[in-house]
Amino acid sequence: MELPKSEEQLMNHLWVLGEAFMKDLIAAYPDPKPAASTIATHLKRLQNKQAVGYKTYGSVRAYYPLISKQTYFSGRFRRTLKTFFGGSVAQFASFFAKDSDLTDEELETLRHMIEQQIEDRKK
Repeated sequence: MELPKSEEQLMNHLWVLGEAFMKDLIAAYPDPKPAASTIATHLKRLQNKQAVGYKTYGSVRAYYPLISKQTYFSGRFRRTLKTFFGGSVAQFASFFAKDSDLTDEELETLRHMIEQQIEDRKK
């Protein structure tokens, strides 16, 4: 699932809040805040995509994410990897290391993280 930026922004608020009423979601946005009808439209679309659920309390709904942030961004990263790097993590890592402004310290940290993952898999 890949969400438009506006729906992804709403999901980010839900991931932070966990469960939220419409007023909480609107309050989470910076000024100028979107209209309640805009948020309602995004919530309906996200429900149709099975990304958001809700509980009813009287006449109001509390919305909550049905998909975790990690699951969503993991899938998004896989699609990006496939689209731009032919699915090759090695090509991505090479591009990332060469074309980003990583400091030597950041590269060393990445190397340590990779080495730790290798060690963990051996266990």
